[in-house]
Amino acid sequence: MKKSLFLLTGIIGFNLQVDAQIGNFSDPVRLGSGVNTEAEETMPVFSKDSTILYFSRIFDPTHKDKEAKFNDQEIWFSLRENGEYTTAKPLTELNNKYNNAVVGLSKDGTSMYVLDSYEGKKDLVKGCAVSKQKGKAWEKPVHIDVPTLDINGDFYGFHIDESETVMIISYEGPNTMGGEDLYVSTNSGGVWSAPIHMGSVINTPSYEISPFLSNSLDTLFFASNGLGGEGDVDIFYSIRQNGSWTDWSTPVNLGPKINSPKYDAFFSYSANKVYWASNREGERADIYYANILPPPPPPPLNVTAATKDVTVYKGTDGSIDITIEGGVGPYTVTWSNGATTEDIDHLPKGTYTVIVTDATGQTAEVIVEMKEPAAPVIDLNALLKDVKPIYFDLGKYNIRKDASKELDKVVKIMNDNPTLEIELQSHTDCQASYEYNMILSDNRAKASAAYIKERITNPERISGKGYGESQLKVDCPCEGDVKSKCTDKEHQLNRRTEFILRPEGSSKDGDVTGHPIVMTTPVKGSKGNKGSKTGTSSSTPSESGTSSSSSSSSSSSTTGAPSKFRSDIPLTDENKANIANGFYIVNEGETLYRVSVNSKVSLVELRRINNLTSNSIKPGTKLLLK
Repeated sequence: MKKSLFLLTGIIGFNLQVDAQIGNFSDPVRLGSGVNTEAEETMPVFSKDSTILYFSRIFDPTHKDKEAKFNDQEIWFSLRENGEYTTAKPLTELNNKYNNAVVGLSKDGTSMYVLDSYEGKKDLVKGCAVSKQKGKAWEKPVHIDVPTLDINGDFYGFHIDESETVMIISYEGPNTMGGEDLYVSTNSGGVWSAPIHMGSVINTPSYEISPFLSNSLDTLFFASNGLGGEGDVDIFYSIRQNGSWTDWSTPVNLGPKINSPKYDAFFSYSANKVYWASNREGERADIYYANILPPPPPPPLNVTAATKDVTVYKGTDGSIDITIEGGVGPYTVTWSNGATTEDIDHLPKGTYTVIVTDATGQTAEVIVEMKEPAAPVIDLNALLKDVKPIYFDLGKYNIRKDASKELDKVVKIMNDNPTLEIELQSHTDCQASYEYNMILSDNRAKASAAYIKERITNPERISGKGYGESQLKVDCPCEGDVKSKCTDKEHQLNRRTEFILRPEGSSKDGDVTGHPIVMTTPVKGSKGNKGSKTGTSSSTPSESGTSSSSSSSSSSSTTGAPSKFRSDIPLTDENKANIANGFYIVNEGETLYRVSVNSKVSLVELRRINNLTSNSIKPGTKLLLK
């Protein structure tokens, strides 16, 4: 399928729902003086209803501890009243002389995840802790055990989603590509897994920090100085692929409304606004916000289709390729035959309808007519140019090894061209009676046909008959008591089966569907007059003019024996009842063609319904008819 890709600038699927997507942002606005001061404010985290904003403040000139005011990072919070965030206050019960920051809140707001700095010794633990709310206060945080987590360096960060099941960590650790990389740990039954590197699509040889995961756990926001963009450090987003934590789409820059030529990080969103920290207006970072603007109307969805019509000579291999233009992916495709893939093949002729639905709910419908092209003109003489007549031993009709090689060529031609028909013309030399030779040539035609029928589709395409000695290649007088003067080699040229290809629907000349006739045992004697009925008596000379038993004129090969395929098997009462119930039991000797005739279900449908790859079926097989 060919797709026209359409990119809406800044489209971000927070929850992979259309009504949660954004098309752009308003101009950025710096939060008021109730939050931003001369100090540095970063890491905004919101309660579920957005009524409380938690953030971190450092380099606070008003800090009560003068020695710590330039290196003591503390947690502050601000309450929203009448749409504005009021003057912030420090969260005293969770602040100490070390670095403190909120890195996540539970959905119900009663669990707060913070940097772990509560063991009493600086840098003893580099990790994450959780504090439970008791009344209006917060209890002492408890360390979270993350197996194998070993943080190197002084720069690291955490984000825990509101469902408390996913932890994204930025730090220097195993497989780190440069500075800090992003890792993921998941919570199952209260136990956190060892961190896993999130892959080279989002991690670079530089550093990736400040992760933030959408509530639907499918969109990751983070800051990087290794992916280019508007400035020093920019904010990007990436979509999780195939439910994997290590497979992500190529990161997309949030654009110039969010990113500046300087430092931008610690993205978050709440309600219809996005928040982040930036030092675009000064030396130290402040918290900014922008409104989420709705996306522009999606471009109209259009679907076109290209067909490869059914090729009648190679089976049902028609196909339809669709091209989708406009709309917004991902697309859902539904075909009238039940398929859900974009392009479909192995189709019989017919009418097919496809409905494509995009992510915005737009639909487009196309009706496709799958045709069967006119049969190409086939040079029948060219097909048979490498096929020679087959020859028989004196008085016999079994298929010799040299003959089977030529018949195999015929088999290939018939299977490559499943609508062609073939006529077999079999002959004898002039030895023996006229009537005897007619029977012998007819047996040769039936033996040749049986060999081919067992190996091709639609075996009913074969016709033919024996011509006895009426069409000699080498004319050898054998009249009455006249002894032929032809050599054995010349007689051999007369003992043959020749092939004539005909297009589909040609009138058939002769029937080779029956069994070879058992020939009577001849005795020595004169040939007799041609055309006399005495040649069919029990004392008929052989092709050689000498005695020939019935065993010598039949084949020791299975191909000379009566064919196991029959086209004259009538419909049994049992199968009449079976057909009414939607199935058919194959009888001994029946071909798939005979089943088709008796059941009045086409060969194509029988093969499709029963998932058959050939026309060869065993007696007793139960075939479904619908």
